[in-house]
Amino acid sequence: MLVKEWQTSYRKKFSEHLRKLIDESDRDIVTIASIGNIETKAVYRVLADENEPKITTLLPIAKGLGIHPMELYNFTFPLSDLEN
Repeated sequence: MLVKEWQTSYRKKFSEHLRKLIDESDRDIVTIASIGNIETKAVYRVLADENEPKITTLLPIAKGLGIHPMELYNFTFPLSDLEN
């Protein structure tokens, strides 16, 4: 798998995991963005996997969700695809 394909696949898995965390929380995206003091569109961009999520966006999202930032990365992603 090419690195670009791997990055695209990773962003998709990350956004799916973030969507799950949001769905499991008692907060909507507007509330999460407000608590994290970021624009709502920043959250939507991560969910749409438009670009590589930056720590400056992820930390406020974690704060808005009321979770430790490590929880954002607590999902399974096959690293064996990188070996090809």
